Amino acid sequence: MTQSLGLILGALLALVLFVYTFWPENAFASQREKTRLDFLLERKEQLYENLRDLNFEFRAGKYPEEDFLAQRAQLENETAQLMAEIALLQQG
Repeated sequence: MTQSLGLILGALLALVLFVYTFWPENAFASQREKTRLDFLLERKEQLYENLRDLNFEFRAGKYPEEDFLAQRAQLENETAQLMAEIALLQQG
């Protein structure tokens, strides 16, 4: 193989790899748009995780009891409102 043929094949390979790496995909078109219910279900999981973390940190002694109770009440109220909206959307 001559040196010029090697350079041409190398440049062609580099071009193919560049195009393959940076070619735009239509991944956005294949994703479905989130509904309000999808968003609320994700938020519910986040709130449950926050409640678990809060309980763990309280047991570990990182929160005074009055702060723990106030934070837990806030998270539980938000969760209750969220669950009511989820139930309403699932009915309709």
